[in-house]
Formats: sequence, C-alpha cells, structure tokens
Amino acid sequence: MNREQLKTIFWLRWRLLCNQSSRSHGWGVVIAVIVGAGAVLLAGGGFTGALLLGVFGLAHVPPLAIMGIWAGITIVFLFSWMIGLLAELQRSETIDLQRLMHLPVALGQMFGINYIVSHFTPSIVVFVPIMLGLVISRGLEMVLLIPLALSMVFMITAWTYCLRGWLATLMSNPRRRRTVIMVITLAFVLAGQGPNLYFNVLNRQDRFAHPQAAQSARPEVMFHHLIAAQGFFPPLWVSVGAQGLAEGRVWPALFGTLGCCGIGVLGLRRAYRSTMRFYYGVTGGLAAGRIKPAVAAARAPAGTAGSRSQFLELRLPGVPEPAAALALATFRSLLRAPEVKMAWASSFIVTLIAGASLLFRSAPTMPEAAKPFLATGTVVFSVFLLVQFFANQFGFDRDGFRTLMLSPVDRRLVLLGKNLACAPIGAGFGLILLGLITLRFHLPPFELVAVIFQLAALLLFAGLAGNLLSILVPYRIQSGSLKPTKMPGLAMLVMMFCHLLFPLAMTPVFGPALVELLWRQLGLPAAVPVNLILSVLLGALAALLYWQTLAPLGRLLHRRETKILSVVTVEVE
Repeated sequence: MNREQLKTIFWLRWRLLCNQSSRSHGWGVVIAVIVGAGAVLLAGGGFTGALLLGVFGLAHVPPLAIMGIWAGITIVFLFSWMIGLLAELQRSETIDLQRLMHLPVALGQMFGINYIVSHFTPSIVVFVPIMLGLVISRGLEMVLLIPLALSMVFMITAWTYCLRGWLATLMSNPRRRRTVIMVITLAFVLAGQGPNLYFNVLNRQDRFAHPQAAQSARPEVMFHHLIAAQGFFPPLWVSVGAQGLAEGRVWPALFGTLGCCGIGVLGLRRAYRSTMRFYYGVTGGLAAGRIKPAVAAARAPAGTAGSRSQFLELRLPGVPEPAAALALATFRSLLRAPEVKMAWASSFIVTLIAGASLLFRSAPTMPEAAKPFLATGTVVFSVFLLVQFFANQFGFDRDGFRTLMLSPVDRRLVLLGKNLACAPIGAGFGLILLGLITLRFHLPPFELVAVIFQLAALLLFAGLAGNLLSILVPYRIQSGSLKPTKMPGLAMLVMMFCHLLFPLAMTPVFGPALVELLWRQLGLPAAVPVNLILSVLLGALAALLYWQTLAPLGRLLHRRETKILSVVTVEVE
C-alpha cells in the first residue's frame, strides 16, 4: 500500500467520526475533548507521581521491596486489563478489513494499524506512564527495565488481540456464540472472585481453627508463594528483572525482555494468520454451520415447538392480553440474545458468589438495628444490576421496534409489557440475595415481608424512571454485545448521571427502616411493625404513581416513536 491509499483510508475514518459527532449536535466533540484531556491528565499525573515517589520515597529501599512494588503494579495492571477485556470480548476493528477486500490494499498494514490503535485503552494510558516514571526515578541502573516493561505490555496486548480474533471467529457461528460468551463470562467472573472464594469459603476452616497464627503467617506465606511463582508467570518477569537490576544483575532483565518479545511476536503472528483466514473464509469449519435438511427439521419433536408456542400464549393474571403478549415475547427475545444472557449470567454469578461469601463467613456480630438496612441494600443492589435494561427498553429491539410502532396496541400497554419483561430478573436476583441474608442473619418475618414490599416498590420506581428515559434518550445496542451504537452525547451524559445518582434516588426505600429505628430509639411500643406498615404504604404509593403515569408516558411515546425508530434502527458506518 502506498501513502496515498493510506492517507485516503485515514481520511475516510476521520470523515466517519466527524459525521457521527455532527449527528450528536456537538456533544460528541465535547465528550471526546473531555475524555482526551482526562487521559492526558491521568498519564501526566501518573508519570509525575511515580517519578516523585521513586526519587523521594524509594531511593534507599532494598531490592526485595522493589520486586514487591513492581509485582504489585503488574498484578493491578493485569486486573484492570481483564476488566477491559470482559467489557469488550470481541475485537473492535478501527478499520473494517472486510470492507477493503475488494480494493488493492495490503491487509497486513491495516491489521497493524488496528493493532496499534487497540493500545489506546485506560489501562495502558494509566500504567505505562507510571512504569516509566518509576524507572526514570532510579537513574541509569534501572534503564533496562523500560524495554522489559514495554515488552510485557506488548506480550499482553498481542495475545489479547489474538484471543479477541479467535472469539470473533467462534462467534460467527450462531450455535457457538451463546456458549462461548457464557463460558468466557463465567471464567472471568470466577477468576476475579477467586481470592474471595479462597479466603472466605475454602480457607475458612484453617482460619477459624487458628485465627491468630493464620493472621500473622498469611502475608509472609503469600509473599513467598509469589516469589516462587514469578519465574513461571511471564508477566511477573518484570518484577524479577527489577530485583535483579537493583542487585546489579542485568541478565534477568535481558532474558525477560527477550522472552516477552518472543511470546508477543508469537501471539501477534497467530492473530494475523487467524485474522487473514477468517476474512478469506478459511476458518477450519468453526464458522461454517451445517444446515439441517428439511426432512430432519420435519422430524423434529413437536413438543419443542408446542412448548414454545404455549409459553407465548400464557395469560398473566390481571394483565391485559396485549401487554402480556408483549411481555412474554420480549422476555423470550431477551433470553435468546447472547449479550443479555451474558449480562444476566454475570450478575447472577456475582450475586451467588457475594451471597456465598457472606453466608460462609464467621458468625456475624451485626447489631439488630442494622439488619433491616442490610436487607434493603441487597434488594437495591439487585435492581441496580438492571439499570441498563430499564433505562433503554427499546434499544435492544433495533429493527423490531418498527413492529411496535405499526401495531394498534395502546402505547401504555407497550410500556407495561416492557416493564413486565424485565421484572422477573430483578425480582429473582433480589429474592435470592434476600433469602441468603435471611438464612445468615435470621431476619424476623415482619422484616422479610417488609423488604419484599420494598423490592416491589423499587421495581415500580425503576419501571417508571426507565420508561421516561427510554422515551427521551433512546440509543441502539449493538447486536452481539452491550456496547451502544452511535450513542448521542446527550444520552451518554444522561446515562452517566443516572448511574451516579442511582444511590441517591433509592434513598426513600430506606425510609421505613429509618423510621422504625427512630421509633425504637424514642422508646415507643416495639410490637408495632413500623417497617412493614410503611413498606406496604410505600409499595402502594409506588403502584399508584406508576399506574397514573402510564397513560401520559404512553402519549409521550406515541409522539416520539418516529424519533426513537430513527435512533434504534440506525446502521453502523
């Protein structure tokens, strides 16, 4: 590829970015400038802080302490990198190679550009300047640590790029897509919760048998295990090289640099070959799914189709038939969407792990007055996991929203059906956590019933606020992931504020427990279930407010449905 072709491709990419920012009425540019300035400040602040820390705080530390510092930095970097990888499992190409296949361009160069652009992540922007600042603060004796640290970052990014390309190849087959997403999500969640499970569930017997000895010996044992494992874990070769340079030995840093570079080159080469095979259609049978013949499809058991149709024909007591049909159809479509299953599965696993770690801890010493607040906080957490679904109920419909727009169903029933589709998941998460809390802390029956009414009120408030946000600031969710497609700048700001202000908006739910605490402090009769009475009133108020706002919000949806259709059906450039 010559320079003119490369210049043209970059100009096209820039033109597409300008078009996207122009559609957001300037908000996209403002947010991009804020994000860019924040990245520069983070990088500069990290470099300066690490430089000052190395000059004034780490000038005379022993080599073993230097090794521990670099091991900690590497582990935190890997943890933040894993969080970013979990947020975007599939590779996102800055320049789509598939659209250049018919042009006389070198795809290898485009692959290199996409790989370089993939380095602009928060983890690298924050941690690489910190590493450079620490190295420079030590002078020339640690200069060989710069290529070692950069080669470690190169190794991690190369194999991450290879992993994302491999996942893209697997997920091109719809039959494997859901399984891959669920397995990857489960693996990352379990890996992140591994220390929590080990210390609070698996290792609890030894810790309780000899608490003082375990508490005094645990840091030393973990440190020795870390030192022994460094040589077998390539990312920790950075800490080995740092210790060697502090002791005057350069060979660990040199060998570590060569090893990380070799592993990184191997990963990048594999990523390039798998990418070329994928775009040329040579996937080794991974992407090609065999189509069942019509005879085999005809012989499929009739019970499967019958059960599916019977599910969609269910009647929900007290719910109008159009709203019930829409709720069941939306719930079934959400269960089929891999991105939704990924989000729900990760939330469910986190819920179970948090509950198990709480259940298997030592005997609780929590006062009785704090238990109602803990129970209410658990149901608030369960609803918080579904904010992105309540606040953008039409973004997952995409082209299917056109069917809702053309249907003669009353728009208030459309909103009711959408809310009912998300309610079972929120209620399920909340009841699971509430059951674990009840088993562990022995909540009284009145408190348990009160929290159930609070959960119902939370779901009603979430549905009300979600209806308003879904109508005013809709955005399309990309198929196969939870990433927004061309999210307007105003919608991005609104969603950020909604997530930040969610705890403040949920404070009224803690009102019944707070009033009961004040009631007890004033010495009033303890036999009166103040929390239960106020929770029932709160649930009734939430139901009344929700029902009264359905009709106005339905009319607002009818007026703005054309605008919503243009947003949720827009294609990616």
